[in-house]
Amino acid sequence: MSNIPAELKYTAEHEWVAAVTAEGTVRIGITDHAQDALGDVVYVDLPEVGESFDAESTFGEIESTKSVSDLFCPVSGEVVTVNDALDTDPSLVNSDPYGEGWLIELHPNDEGDLENLLTADAYEQEIA
Repeated sequence: MSNIPAELKYTAEHEWVAAVTAEGTVRIGITDHAQDALGDVVYVDLPEVGESFDAESTFGEIESTKSVSDLFCPVSGEVVTVNDALDTDPSLVNSDPYGEGWLIELHPNDEGDLENLLTADAYEQEIA
């Protein structure tokens, strides 16, 4: 069974979003379910700081020994931080998807977009 932290928001495409920080940013990654389905992650292609994305648009790719998958932006906004640790150790996505394996931090254009995301319970139903 997948680990689905209750305090996070989720997308049907298996991304998670951590709550807005004091700086007004959100942290985004892929879910435990997604990393398990992908298998061993060998490469993560992330955007540059300063790039902007619309909600549900592709912001990067994640490559595993099984496949290459697009990463979808849960909310619209501008990238403010990228997890550079994944350049040298992409397996962090597998070992700690909700911690050290996060992907990007984004400054959302509209914090109301977060209300459109799935709760932990709704995401659990989505993958059941």
